[in-house]
Amino acid sequence: MFKILLVIKTIFISFALVIIYNSISFSDSYPPDFSDLSARLSPSVVNISTIMSVDPIAPGAPKFPPGSPFEDFFNDFFEKRGGQRPPRERNPQQAMGSGFIIDPSGLIVTNNHVIEKAVTINVILSDNRSFGLNAKIFHQHLTDLGAGGEKGKGYSTDFGFDIGYLHKEFLSPRLDLGVTVTNIGPKVSFIDPAQADPQPTNFTLGFNYRLIDEQFNKLNVIYDVDKLLVGSYADMDWNGDGIIGGCDKEGHCEGLGEYNSNGKQETAHTDPIYLGIFTSWVDDWFLGGDRDIPANNESDGKIGGYDWNDNNNDGVINVDQGEIIEAGINPNDGINFGDPDWGIYNQDGVKEVGNSKDRSIKDELKKLIHHFGLEYWYSKYFALRAGYYYDQEGKINNPTFGVGLRFAGYGFDFGFTSGEPGHPLTNTMRFSLNMEINSPKQVIQP
Repeated sequence: MFKILLVIKTIFISFALVIIYNSISFSDSYPPDFSDLSARLSPSVVNISTIMSVDPIAPGAPKFPPGSPFEDFFNDFFEKRGGQRPPRERNPQQAMGSGFIIDPSGLIVTNNHVIEKAVTINVILSDNRSFGLNAKIFHQHLTDLGAGGEKGKGYSTDFGFDIGYLHKEFLSPRLDLGVTVTNIGPKVSFIDPAQADPQPTNFTLGFNYRLIDEQFNKLNVIYDVDKLLVGSYADMDWNGDGIIGGCDKEGHCEGLGEYNSNGKQETAHTDPIYLGIFTSWVDDWFLGGDRDIPANNESDGKIGGYDWNDNNNDGVINVDQGEIIEAGINPNDGINFGDPDWGIYNQDGVKEVGNSKDRSIKDELKKLIHHFGLEYWYSKYFALRAGYYYDQEGKINNPTFGVGLRFAGYGFDFGFTSGEPGHPLTNTMRFSLNMEINSPKQVIQP
């Protein structure tokens, strides 16, 4: 009996040792599980694609570092044969790399060679999110000569930047969100630098909803809204003295100048770009004072000074019937700004005194430009488009139509804007051609 128990015990211990050994061997045969670590760190890894301006190697002439004895050798080689080394032209080239987000503010670290000499940078945050940066140089030819005694050239070469953000499957698998800020750069001047105008920096927020998303039939519902990010002001009475300007920038008042006694500019002007991006949201209702509204296309530099006498008691201002009379605009009237008898209107019967209180955020919202659209795609080759352009302030309310064709990497798009006769956008046709360039695989950088 003792022998039987001993054999059973020996068999049991051997079996347990085999199980333990196999478990250890099995666990050692597979690498550790990094899935949790990958899930936590993947959002901080970004893909970076760039378009660079590079120096291609000239045909038959290898490229060596500047100052290299090999470069001198090849230069001598070409010069001895009656010519010079073929010049290299700078051509755009696409490249790809990676980076890491190291700060909650969005600071990204990558290798310098990934973005060196890049003119366009696109950062893909994930499969659904991407960020883009574009640099551009543009040339405008306005006129050949200035008018009168103006000096300078009638053309301008300037630069600007565009930034954009795309979030696919935003809040819904069928909804995409896009945000862009375009034309970021210095003011543009032609004849007179003092009359430089800001670039039309524009903010766009857009949504695309895939109503039908099948293999051969796709229908997208699109909406976007534009906001001009230029902080601009009309002639305004910022300090409430009823006069536009009259002083220099240092506050010295001698009856001339664009500034008030506090050194604040009161004549029409725009903010610098770094301020206009923010002040453009409040410049039409929150900032400034009473506006000096031009009468007969000319500003008189004063707020009000005219009153209304309703001669026929119809409750309507009839300027052509002499119902607007002087009430302080003439110094001989003996009425000062702020007196009860000071008129609140301008010469055309438009209210000026107190018009700052009449403005509200609704005036800012009127400047928004809305676009509504439908886009139908049959497969990937043919598209039909219809939309509506609504600009309340510019009084533009026009339907639009368009078609698109894609084949073998080439595309053609046509757009038509309808509208009432006499409108500048009525019967406007637009054409565009495009060529698709696939991202090259041979220029991939870590």
